[in-house]
Amino acid sequence: MRFGLFGGARSKGDGPVGDSQGYRDYITYVRTAEELGFHSVFVVEHHFTGAGQVSASLGLLSYLAACTKSIRLGTAVVVLPWHNPVLVAEAAATVDMLSNGRLDFGVGKGYRDDEFKGFAIPSDEATERFDEAMDVIRKAWTSDGRFSHQGKRWRFDNVVVEPKPTQQPHPPFWLGAGSEESICRAAREGYNLLLDQIAPTDLTIARVAMFREECIKAGRAYDPTMVGTTRGVQIVRNTAEREKAIATRMNMLKNIGTLARGPGAERYAQLKSYAGPPVEFDDAPLMGTPDEIIAQLKKLEAGGVQHILIVDPSGSLDTLRTFADEIMPAFAASPAGVA
Repeated sequence: MRFGLFGGARSKGDGPVGDSQGYRDYITYVRTAEELGFHSVFVVEHHFTGAGQVSASLGLLSYLAACTKSIRLGTAVVVLPWHNPVLVAEAAATVDMLSNGRLDFGVGKGYRDDEFKGFAIPSDEATERFDEAMDVIRKAWTSDGRFSHQGKRWRFDNVVVEPKPTQQPHPPFWLGAGSEESICRAAREGYNLLLDQIAPTDLTIARVAMFREECIKAGRAYDPTMVGTTRGVQIVRNTAEREKAIATRMNMLKNIGTLARGPGAERYAQLKSYAGPPVEFDDAPLMGTPDEIIAQLKKLEAGGVQHILIVDPSGSLDTLRTFADEIMPAFAASPAGVA
């Protein structure tokens, strides 16, 4: 089984010094993860939240490229409807070059209405803008020399994108998806798949199976590491820590639960009416003692999940080290392929 990180830095404090500290802490976090044997880090992109989330993921990854040697550097995701696709192709290729071919290029259409409103882009244009942007980026990275593009939203005349990415023909494409339509599209169109941290275990396993089957139908060679499954992680040692972890998880679900997709997602928007045990209500997070988390991961592994991207709400180096020292060794002998 392969393990990586998902999330990103948060600016904090007042003024430029305080704002940068959150990023510096995150850089230390990623460098520590690399030393501990984590395979990758996928960084989010968000705008206008007021919560200090990463907005320029490729800029941050360029810095991380200089600070690391082996960990793969992923975007999760670049929201293409908001960007000039040629500038994105140039920036992403630069990260791939500077990192010696370590970029995983995750893309998406976006889903937050406030972000679309902030950019003055109608959200109902997201799909067509995404499709055209990907068309341009593919041309930029695979054309032999200069190319032109005349579309509905973008026009480029006799341009060449430099530098070329180190990975050929281009860095792996990853698509953030949850619906049946988007998962099948990812398989048919050559994307690897990024799955969310909210979906229950059974739904996640079903999505992986759907992607695998669609890849086979499309004639693609399937490897389980082509699917990155995001899971929250909260390691506890006693009852008090467990209760605190459950409260943290419930608060997170209240904040972002409306983003859940797929069967059963409606329950996340009705937390007050739910009275069942937390583990029955929400078995998605890796929550518990190291042995309990190993058991949770074994269930995912038995369902075909081989690539886990962890999200630690505390951002703790202690949690990172405990996960590496007490949980990852249980999967050291698991079969792993190359995406």
